[in-house]
Amino acid sequence: MVLPEGFVLPPWYLLVPLLAVLGGVVALLWALDPPVTDRTVLALTPWMMFGATLHVLHRFGAYPDSIEVLFATPTVYLITATGAGLVWVLSIFIYTGGLQPTIERVLGTVGTGFFVVFTMFAILQSLESGTFEPFWSVIAVVAAGIATAIAWLVLGLWFTDVAAVTATTGVLVIFGHALDAVSTAIGYDVLNAGEEVPLSALILNAGSALPTAEFIGAGWLFVVVKVALVMGILGLFREFVEDAPRQARLLLAFIAAVGFGPGIHNVILFAVA
Repeated sequence: MVLPEGFVLPPWYLLVPLLAVLGGVVALLWALDPPVTDRTVLALTPWMMFGATLHVLHRFGAYPDSIEVLFATPTVYLITATGAGLVWVLSIFIYTGGLQPTIERVLGTVGTGFFVVFTMFAILQSLESGTFEPFWSVIAVVAAGIATAIAWLVLGLWFTDVAAVTATTGVLVIFGHALDAVSTAIGYDVLNAGEEVPLSALILNAGSALPTAEFIGAGWLFVVVKVALVMGILGLFREFVEDAPRQARLLLAFIAAVGFGPGIHNVILFAVA
């Protein structure tokens, strides 16, 4: 099994129009050719988190049966990307019209608003059912922040050029994947949650086979492997960011989303389930 558990595509009559709209948005953004900087990647981060929230609500059966498949993996992220792209296009026109000083302000503000509103909806549902417990969610975020700080310190001291070139985008990539790794480790070691991604499950099983598993659990190996992997990816991107910063930062934003999506999903799920 290669694909994660729960991976399902919607029927063609829903998937084809979605892909057509997404393709149109991508083509329009390509034509507008907006700048892509660290601020752009930062403004896209709430959208990554918003997609995770939509998927959590899917797990709770919050959507009508006719469209609930659109909010399963991976289609929920296609929908989120379409929404983010449309708001990005709107932000460009608002900026061009002189109504806002930057493109990123509108893009980031709208994404943050959507994320907060839908997350609060999930939390309110959890409060009503008496299942709200944020302790392990807070621990995951704090631990991921510590892991990110250590990783960035290593990059800054021994691979200074990588840290300098990737800058804020690099921090976001590391934090997104550290959050995914730490939350997965907590779910596996503390909350007895299963792992849906086969490769991740393989690493966790390897950690369980180590003598240290009895004392500090199995998840630490997953955290170390994943953080080390993204640090290596940032190293490979150094010249790419220097030579083609726009394309490189967009690709790094996608890599960050691969971490932020599952990470935020786990954090919210821990709190509301």
